[in-house]
Parts: sequence; C-alpha cells; structure tokens
Amino acid sequence: MRRLFLVALPMLALAACQAPSQAPASRSVVFFTNDSAALDENAAGLVSEVAGRAKASPGAPIRVRGFTAPDGSAGFNRALAEARARNVADVLVAAGIERSRIRIEPRGPVSYEMIPTESRRVEILLGG
Repeated sequence: MRRLFLVALPMLALAACQAPSQAPASRSVVFFTNDSAALDENAAGLVSEVAGRAKASPGAPIRVRGFTAPDGSAGFNRALAEARARNVADVLVAAGIERSRIRIEPRGPVSYEMIPTESRRVEILLGG
C-alpha cells in the first residue's frame, strides 16, 4: 500500500503543475436575411462583442460556420454559406483579431429549424 502512495504522489504533483484544460467553446449566432450575406447593424454589433471576448482570450481558436436555408440550388447555397462566414470573419479581423486564429467552415444548407430564419445563420465558436 505504501508503494502505491509513493508512486501516486508524484503523479498528482505533476498533474497540478500542468496547464489547465482549455475552456469550453462559447457560441454566438448571427442571423441573415434570405439570399443575403450582408451583416445588418445588430449582427455587426454582435460580431464586435465576440471580437472583444476573443481579445480577452488571445490563444483561443475561432471557428466561423456558415449555414443557409435549403431553398435554391446546392451550388448557390454553398457559395452563400461561405460568403456569410467570410463576411463575419472579415469583421473579426477588422476588429483586430488575427486571421490565423479564424477557421471558416461553410456548412451549406440545413433543413429549417423551428423558425425558418434560424437556418440562415453563422455560428461563431470561440475556444474549445
């Protein structure tokens, strides 16, 4: 029993010295009008708020996921999802976030959620 304690004690000390695990991701959602990648005033304000949180967590990665509603052609929806995500990423960069921290993930069309406008969105995941 004593031998087990002597082995476990250094392991516990080593674990205590290691860096804490990364905080879970925070998720913010920006909504768009139909067939548009333009950010309105509210959306731009939300992205600016996310930029402020990102500056407070300089090592945290940022994922920007673009979505569209299922209407229209697959090609149009893929391009629109990417344009939405890129526009959000551009606002983050303009607010002082390094582009190298941002990963753009166009997801394309998704089926309608509870409210059709929920499908026309960009999710910003900070950290995690």
